[in-house]
Amino acid sequence: MTTDSMLQLRPRRRQDLRLGPGTLRGTTVTHPVLDPVTGGRYELRPKEFFVLSSLDGTATLGEVGEAYAVRFGVRLGERNWQQLLVLLHGRGLLVADHPNAQRPPAARPVAAAADEAGDPADRPSNLLAGRTRMVADADAFIEGVHRRTGFARSRAFLTALLVVTAAMLADLGLHGGLLAHDLRELAHRPVLVLAVGVVLWVSLGLHEVAHGLVGRAYGGRVTEIGLRWRLPVTYLYCLVRDMAFFSRRGHQVATVLAGPATNLVFLLPFWAGWLLVPRAGPAHYALGGLLLLGVATAAGNLVPLPPLDGYKTLGYLTGTSRLAADSRVFLRLAVAGWFGRGPGTAGYSGRTRWVYGVYGVFNALVTAALAGGLLAGAGLWLAGRYGTATGFLPLIVVVAALALRRLGMAARAKREALAAHRSAA
Repeated sequence: MTTDSMLQLRPRRRQDLRLGPGTLRGTTVTHPVLDPVTGGRYELRPKEFFVLSSLDGTATLGEVGEAYAVRFGVRLGERNWQQLLVLLHGRGLLVADHPNAQRPPAARPVAAAADEAGDPADRPSNLLAGRTRMVADADAFIEGVHRRTGFARSRAFLTALLVVTAAMLADLGLHGGLLAHDLRELAHRPVLVLAVGVVLWVSLGLHEVAHGLVGRAYGGRVTEIGLRWRLPVTYLYCLVRDMAFFSRRGHQVATVLAGPATNLVFLLPFWAGWLLVPRAGPAHYALGGLLLLGVATAAGNLVPLPPLDGYKTLGYLTGTSRLAADSRVFLRLAVAGWFGRGPGTAGYSGRTRWVYGVYGVFNALVTAALAGGLLAGAGLWLAGRYGTATGFLPLIVVVAALALRRLGMAARAKREALAAHRSAA
């Protein structure tokens, strides 16, 4: 086939493929592609993704090449086209190969299987950390709830909820002192504290169901609903897969924010009760404490620290998939560059430097402040209760734990190096 005849071809990608927006990982932007028939997940660089998304069956390769040259400033030669078409055919992403063509593994870095193993639910459970499913068929459960709650997705209903919830927050803000008084009174009533705790757990369960419902509405799949623990903390979770393939980032953000929004909506009937019951009484104390704790829970979940919903929202808004980890790498490279060790952050674009730099500094400062506050609080409590010397115990424990972790990492690295040396010999 001559070059001219090849450029007149009009290949077409499969219409059932799901193409996701670009996501930043370190210095690299990748676009996820999902094959719904085989379940294959691939990551394409912007140039390869541009070609695949342009193959709609109406444009010739020559026309796609012209658009490619305008977009990226370079032209695709005959060899480039052959490599791209072989890759796309080999992965079964074009109509001619669907559905029975063999799909050999794609070569990196052009295409790679998308990795979801980083989710904590994929790690083995143990006594200290793990999870257990609480719904046998989470997808079917969410589908059933989705069918029964269609009225709640109408614009009129959502607008009314937004207005009433905003009114509740405004009223609670005006009565913050009274809420704090109710919470202090509640703390002296263990039975009411237990009841409020149970109600808050119900709220957290609905929080997770809301993630699943909104994610389902935008094309996601709910694979698990269950209980996760990282002692001494336990919490509910809902895994919504395929969010990377949502057509708009706003859909991803809406799926994440549905949880905290549900926590606030859940408080509406308790707010009404709090307004109606007499102020001096256990019912008022319980409802006031519940309202304050509920709002604090929703607000705290919006703090942009992993694994909170605020962090996930910021990740989707900035188009990053590992914002915290990549920010730490960026800061290490920046510090090393300042001391003349390595190229520093030369490989990062202006926007990427801004995103990673600002978040990296924010994350470090907030984490240090929280850790310092907890250590100081624990130390003061121990010193006041058991003597001044015990106030240093939290700091000693943390330093010892960090030292042991460092020694463990060094020992593991030594064992791995020794094993590699033996296998080479």
